[in-house]
Amino acid sequence: MRPKPADNQNLLFSARLEQILDHNHPSFKLADAIDWSEFEEAFGKLYDPGQGRPAKPIRLMVGLHYLKHAYDLSDEDVVARWVENPYWQYFCGCTHFEHEFPIDASLMTKWRKKVKSKGMEKLLEVTIKTGLKTGTLKRTELKKLSVDTTVQEKAITFPTDAKLYQKMREKLVSRAKDCGIELRQSYVRKGKQALVMYGRYAHARQYKRARKQLRKLKTYLGRVTRDIERKLRPAQSKEFEKLLVLSHRLLWQKRHDKNKLYSIHAPEVVCISKGKSHKRYEFGCKVGVVTTMKKPFVVGIQAFEGNPFDGHTLESSIEQAERLGSFKADEIYVDRGYRGHDYKGNAIVHIVRLGWRKLPRSLRRWLKRRSVIEAVIGHTKNECRLARNYLLGVEGDKINALLSGCGYNIRRLLRFFIFWLYQNLSVGRFYYSANLAILTQNHF
Repeated sequence: MRPKPADNQNLLFSARLEQILDHNHPSFKLADAIDWSEFEEAFGKLYDPGQGRPAKPIRLMVGLHYLKHAYDLSDEDVVARWVENPYWQYFCGCTHFEHEFPIDASLMTKWRKKVKSKGMEKLLEVTIKTGLKTGTLKRTELKKLSVDTTVQEKAITFPTDAKLYQKMREKLVSRAKDCGIELRQSYVRKGKQALVMYGRYAHARQYKRARKQLRKLKTYLGRVTRDIERKLRPAQSKEFEKLLVLSHRLLWQKRHDKNKLYSIHAPEVVCISKGKSHKRYEFGCKVGVVTTMKKPFVVGIQAFEGNPFDGHTLESSIEQAERLGSFKADEIYVDRGYRGHDYKGNAIVHIVRLGWRKLPRSLRRWLKRRSVIEAVIGHTKNECRLARNYLLGVEGDKINALLSGCGYNIRRLLRFFIFWLYQNLSVGRFYYSANLAILTQNHF
């Protein structure tokens, strides 16, 4: 059922938040700058008009997701801190101070599944519009864009064949027990013993013995898989279909195969090598990021399924940025990973390559500034939850990437209001200048 307006009749003699809060606070000014009605128009059609319990306000759910990724918090933490912070409550649309949790943290997961990645693009679009409205982002800055890719790692352990064989067998045995299938042997004790011995032999560099234990684990998995297939009834085939497909995929894959299975609970994970000296391989998905050049502002960000070539993501990245920002780019700056790109638009694509110092000075200036996007990617990873994705599936990868871009833009907007206060307030200027460093250190 659609959200209903709050009934504040019993709070008639309570002070409203707008009466007791500082109107010059960055969070207060940002709350007034965002056009929240756009979310009501975009997400209102997702709710049934007359059935079920009234839903939570859309502004509350959107605001909590903005705050979560702007301050790098989990669902539980952002709900807990919301109760303590009146500015956060005003940001999420409350008129009076609330003393109870607004929602259960699990409701944020359900709301993300309802809105999906297409709806999350609206959150990024509104941050871009707010940046243009407040002056944080200027329309002329959208003519020159910088594009790059990074890896959004999934919340999985480092994959090894031994651990994958053991986990796959445990899942099959557990599912068979739940369905009442009596196995000839479950290998619970032998599988655990083989995994422990494999780790010990590998640590001692006794690789011949370690490979012997690895073959045992693979044999145990194969026996359990075939035993289940023999005893499986037609009515139970749907419950085991996905697990059996993953089991056969794991048993058949070789060392140098493509599209290998690296995680049982996240089969969409791929192995990506970005040439980092400290981290040769990363397990997750590729994310394309589009920012402005002069003052970096995220105007496009999306996760790609699989491991596509960087150049084959340029067309999709630019299309998303131009669609969300309602503009047409004139120049695009990329690194050498985009050679042979698939972009067919009217913008000029400048690729940083050897010999760029012989180019005109005006072009060299922008080619040199292309690397500013690396700092943006670093901030989104360290401060906006792009470094590790805890959401499930391919859709979870796309949602987390979009919200990370929203979190970065929200931080930029808040920082803009902090410096605006410092430069424009005559009364209390010393207060804001003295607390600027503290506010920046704590939250930015």
